[in-house]
Amino acid sequence: MNLRKIKTRVLIVSVLFLLLSISSLAQVRGKVRGTVVDSQGNPLEKATVTIISTRQASQRYETKTGKDGKFAQVGIYPGYYQVSIKKDGYLPKSLEVHVEIDGDTNLEIIKLETADERAMKSLSGADKAFLKANEYYNKQDYEKAAAAYQEAIGLSSNNWAYYFNLGLTYKKLNRLSEAREAFNKAVELNPESFSANKELGELLAREEQYEAAAGYYRKAAKLSPNDPDAHYNLGACLVNLGQGEEALAHFQKTIELKPDYAEAYFQLGSIYIGQNKKAEAIASLEKFLELAPQHEKTALARQLLEYLKK
Repeated sequence: MNLRKIKTRVLIVSVLFLLLSISSLAQVRGKVRGTVVDSQGNPLEKATVTIISTRQASQRYETKTGKDGKFAQVGIYPGYYQVSIKKDGYLPKSLEVHVEIDGDTNLEIIKLETADERAMKSLSGADKAFLKANEYYNKQDYEKAAAAYQEAIGLSSNNWAYYFNLGLTYKKLNRLSEAREAFNKAVELNPESFSANKELGELLAREEQYEAAAGYYRKAAKLSPNDPDAHYNLGACLVNLGQGEEALAHFQKTIELKPDYAEAYFQLGSIYIGQNKKAEAIASLEKFLELAPQHEKTALARQLLEYLKK
């Protein structure tokens, strides 16, 4: 009898743990919803809504609109996504959204314009090429992925997502100048894309074009003010431009958003030294060493601390 009780208790605990895990996971994921209409504002039923992660194309969700033109997709992991809306007889539309932890992202009204039969055939071919390219990308066959993205662009040259994904592919192939051109086109077609602005800023910074890079990072930080990387990268560009005061504010924002962002503490320490703020510099560098004892800048941080404490 005692053995049965123990087994029952173990089973109950296991079930409770599973339920708690499921509940916790649900709270982490977010939701995307909106309403698809035609140019006259009439709801469009059975429009296909595809939501694809900008970081990992294999992470995707698909749903359809109801009679009222509304759609909702739940259970989406936090991050940036490309949302594509398609319906036969209409030009598809692509946009970027940011899904937050347990967030409800409302895209509100999305209008689709009608297209003639010839245009729809081209778009259909472009969509097929794009999906094929995503498959190659997920298999890490980047040469074939690049060719397929180029095929999609050749059939439909006004879709920012095609250029953005082509840029990511060129990055994997270390064809950085071509990646920069692709990201530049993506930003041109969709200036409000956080991911495209961030990627373009990164490549320009690699080329030491800090002023141009700072412009795109500043836009990225504006589009996503709670992204610590955007603030850190903008701060790093500003340091290289000799704009320490503005850089300081972005590094402070970085650690406000992510208190364990080690590199930001090193940058803060360096700026404080230049400002002759000894106590703040020591505190920042000590925090850096605490968080990243094996970092490539550890030796330099120790030397700076030794100098400051003399």
